[in-house]
Amino acid sequence: MEEIVPITVDTIEQCIELYISVFNSEPWNETWTYPSAKERLTDLLDTPKFLGFLLYEKGDLIGFIAGHSKKSYAGLTFYLAELCINNRIQGKGYGTKLLICLEDELQKRDIQSLYLLTANGGTAEMFYLKNGYETNENRVVMRKTLK
Repeated sequence: MEEIVPITVDTIEQCIELYISVFNSEPWNETWTYPSAKERLTDLLDTPKFLGFLLYEKGDLIGFIAGHSKKSYAGLTFYLAELCINNRIQGKGYGTKLLICLEDELQKRDIQSLYLLTANGGTAEMFYLKNGYETNENRVVMRKTLK
């Protein structure tokens, strides 16, 4: 049985373990440690206008989605910071279920748009395209490495 519930301070530990497991594996191959993942997710949880959900199946955490909204001239915009699904069960619709849950809640809160960053050309980009997202041709991601 599946259950989707809001993320709280009390559930952040479970998210940290899943986050490290997922993003230190293919295709991301990042090098998250417990302290760095805890800081990232705790900071996200502490962000004003935070919103996030956990997805459980048979009592086991299998994924989460989280971000925050910001005011723009046109109203509120939501910035999706994290979507994390257990590596062993990706591709079975769990990420889509979390996206739909989030989108439904955003509409209830009168949030007009949702933005996210993801890697070019990978499975994550294909996932979002499949779920009705599009590349924003009016925006470019820029970066500067500081020494």
